[in-house]
Amino acid sequence: MSVSPSPSDVPPAPGGTGRRLPAVLVAVVAAALAASAWGAKDPTTWLLETVWVMVGLPLVVLLRRRFPLSGLLCGLLAVHALVLIVGGHYTYAEVPAGDWVRDWFGLDRNPYDRFGHLMQGFVPAILVRELLVRTSPLRGSRWLAPLTVCACLAFSAVFEMLEWAAAVTGGHAADAFLATQGDVWDTQWDMFCALIGATCSLLLLSHLHDRSLTRLPFAAKN
Repeated sequence: MSVSPSPSDVPPAPGGTGRRLPAVLVAVVAAALAASAWGAKDPTTWLLETVWVMVGLPLVVLLRRRFPLSGLLCGLLAVHALVLIVGGHYTYAEVPAGDWVRDWFGLDRNPYDRFGHLMQGFVPAILVRELLVRTSPLRGSRWLAPLTVCACLAFSAVFEMLEWAAAVTGGHAADAFLATQGDVWDTQWDMFCALIGATCSLLLLSHLHDRSLTRLPFAAKN
């Protein structure tokens, strides 16, 4: 794994499109979130699924000067937000694209929930990696990748416990949020998908992420 540059080696951030991209992504996600609320199949499920976007989007905007994120991470977070928004609008078990994939491949269930949990590992892996590279002594360490994967699995476990809490308190009303579709091993599959997503993300994107980090301004480093 390549060593990320130190703050003193980081050149100024490029202007133009590079600076406009985060604002464009914020606008796209905000518009999609607002549109998804209109006609959502289950308003409670929509709220539970999109609350991460409602919290994360303002947080990214508020910290944009003190701790701007790399362009790669911004793009991945926007894609993940759209995945959550679509799942919240239709509920994960009834997303039309998932129904098409199920019918094309003769699957037993709508696979959009599996895709969502792959993304739950794939995108947070880069988020965790960026936080560790920029704020901890782990930059360039052989422990960076395994600890990143462990953090993603921990987040997945916390999310599954939140689903369990929703099921206990909401009863049948939480079925759309759980999206188990009758699979008694759904929780284990969800965490396994997050593990696969996080591992693939680090294998495929680590070097690209390092290059994206070099484009951050000096002020982005703490």
